[in-house]
Amino acid sequence: MVFLLVSLTVLHLVTLALLLIATLEKSWWVWAESEITDLWYNCFHDNATKTWLCATTSESDWLQSVQALMILSVVFSSISFLVFLAQLFTMSRGGLFYFTGLCQAFAGFTDFAACLIFTFHRKEILNDSRDLSRGRFGYCFILAWLCVPLLLVSGVLYVHLRKKQ
Repeated sequence: MVFLLVSLTVLHLVTLALLLIATLEKSWWVWAESEITDLWYNCFHDNATKTWLCATTSESDWLQSVQALMILSVVFSSISFLVFLAQLFTMSRGGLFYFTGLCQAFAGFTDFAACLIFTFHRKEILNDSRDLSRGRFGYCFILAWLCVPLLLVSGVLYVHLRKKQ
């Protein structure tokens, strides 16, 4: 039981870290190795100064919904971890971690919704006249998709976890 508890805690922290990276890093869409787009900025690599020049992305309703859902996912997962720690020390023996599991599952569903919206509405989100076949999904988008099953599995495990001591 201690092994399950430690494993679940590590899974939660790793998933939360991946979720933060997916939300805040600059690689949701890659046009070329010198041009990337994320939820917050469009960035170009300047070869002369060897720096990234970034400008805010153009606003669209779809982009704002993806931003909001990713932030909600991070918030739900963070709340879930804090509630888990509080329940671990205050809950009576034999109690179940329902609220923690529910928050973690909500984090998974909001992340899933954000990924789906970006997948199907990337033309409107990127707001670019270029052909989308010249670009590809970046590693942050892939991390966001990777977080979906991890969040849902950890949510289910929290629901089934019972406090022994």
